[in-house]
Amino acid sequence: MNRRTLGQLLTATLSLALLAPASFVRAADEAPDALIKRVSTDVLDSIKADKSVQAGDMSKVISLVDSKIMPNVNFTRMTASAVGRNWRQATPEQKSRLQEEFKTLLIRTYSGALTQVRDQSLSVKPLRAEPADTEVVVRTEVLGRGDPIQLDYRMEKTATGWKIYDLNVLGVWLVETYRTQFAQEISAKGVDGLIASLAQRNKSNASEKKS
Repeated sequence: MNRRTLGQLLTATLSLALLAPASFVRAADEAPDALIKRVSTDVLDSIKADKSVQAGDMSKVISLVDSKIMPNVNFTRMTASAVGRNWRQATPEQKSRLQEEFKTLLIRTYSGALTQVRDQSLSVKPLRAEPADTEVVVRTEVLGRGDPIQLDYRMEKTATGWKIYDLNVLGVWLVETYRTQFAQEISAKGVDGLIASLAQRNKSNASEKKS
């Protein structure tokens, strides 16, 4: 990168920072446990207020996830961790397809849980972390009818705030679960085989939702 390009980049970055809305500044400074509490409360309130999401309207569910959840997720890292060492050998196009299909799979897999939200709330446990830590685990419980549900988040500190890159539901980390499945697919059919498998699973899930 030459000096002129670097200068333009720094100027653009500074301009963006000066023009950024308060929410952007808040996100950059917000503590990880506070971010999880805020986003979770926002998502739960949005679901409770939207009958279409509760009825399982996938377009509304996807819109909710894209607007409320994805800006707080490092999905590239999440996908790379799930794919494992084979991620480094994947082409840019393959990486893009993997992220696209993995995101669709996760949304369709967990959309059922979102549609069941009624009177649930989130309890965030005290954060065990040092001020200088750049990676933390935020531990929470979903409270409602029945026993509390453990829901923990692995998060990393970035230039734009804390981002989620893994989550634990009832003691099972999502990335580790998919890493095992993906490794088997790649071993048998390669990265393109994994992409094809994910696309087929998403197609089947979509058909099941319609039937």
